[in-house]
Amino acid sequence: MKQTLNQITLVVKDYDEAITFYTKKLKFDLLEDTPLSSVKRWVVIRPPGGGGCSLLLAKAADEKQKASIGNQTGGRVFLFLYTDDIDRDYQNLLSYNVRIKREPIIEKYGKVLVFEDLYGNLWDLIQINYPNP
Repeated sequence: MKQTLNQITLVVKDYDEAITFYTKKLKFDLLEDTPLSSVKRWVVIRPPGGGGCSLLLAKAADEKQKASIGNQTGGRVFLFLYTDDIDRDYQNLLSYNVRIKREPIIEKYGKVLVFEDLYGNLWDLIQINYPNP
């Protein structure tokens, strides 16, 4: 058997503000933005580079969903974004005033920092096997 995790839903407050954050500040690619009704859209984004899992941006439709915006994992790191150059991406985050929750540190597996998205979800940004000084 072969299976692949293809897409994860991220509950957002507003489609357009989420698209702007992810495509402008994180440099994600907008793969699809299809209206499904007057209030619902199918919005798919993915980190640059063409591979891996994508995110479905889903606008909260009721109070229960609104309560999960920014807290999809109860305050734990939600998503793990791998990069080929963490120093470049760290400078990009700073230039867009993305909130850094933990400054970059070198771990056994590589260099990692924690940042918040526009709603407060926590992300790890990781460069595997970062060269040790």
